Amino acid sequence: MDAEKLVERVAQAADEKKGLDIVRIAVGEVSVLADYFVLITGQSRTQVRAIAAGIVDEIKLEDRIPRHLEGLGDASWVLQDFGDVIVHVFLAQEREFYRLEAFWGHAPRHRYAAEPTPHWEELVPLTPPRRSDATEEGELAR
Repeated sequence: MDAEKLVERVAQAADEKKGLDIVRIAVGEVSVLADYFVLITGQSRTQVRAIAAGIVDEIKLEDRIPRHLEGLGDASWVLQDFGDVIVHVFLAQEREFYRLEAFWGHAPRHRYAAEPTPHWEELVPLTPPRRSDATEEGELAR
């Protein structure tokens, strides 16, 4: 199964477990770490575990298992490394604290939408705020 199909299966499995704010980040365009990150929010530790288990169960159907799995004990942030795709299932406060979307803001991002038919909606790239030339000139004059 190629990375894009794996991302689709991950998103569908997370959606079936009522995962929220499912976002894929094409990190492969800016890093050799993986082709994609998939970020998912769960509303409780129990739901985070259920989403993570649902993803593994779905991907096992394709004879793939995570190379590395971390965080199931605490279940505030579960990481599943499938090699070309790395899945992050967070509690909302963990996702907000670590801000992976901002860290990888220069990579293309898409939000998963299951309705009316499953598809990905492009998100505006996150770029660091650029200081205005006037501010830079003012600082140089000091």
